[in-house]
Amino acid sequence: MSLYLPQAIERYVKAENSGDTEALSTCFATDATVRDEGHNYVGLDAIKKWKAHTKKKYNHTIHPLAISRNEGKTILTARLTGNFPGSP
Repeated sequence: MSLYLPQAIERYVKAENSGDTEALSTCFATDATVRDEGHNYVGLDAIKKWKAHTKKKYNHTIHPLAISRNEGKTILTARLTGNFPGSP
């Protein structure tokens, strides 16, 4: 069964899995903030550096499992697999 993903989420998953930080950065607003592993990354330059570092460190991929909507938000359930404890 094929899972339909909204275009923005499909673009993010493809960029994430390929490690293309330039394509991935187009998925974020210029003033976006990402919180990961106890740190905040603010703005596209910081997000690109964070993504390049985490891809190199964990060599992770995302496999979408389900998509739903709740209170106007789109929720992606996915399996994250990589070189980290507890994977997947």
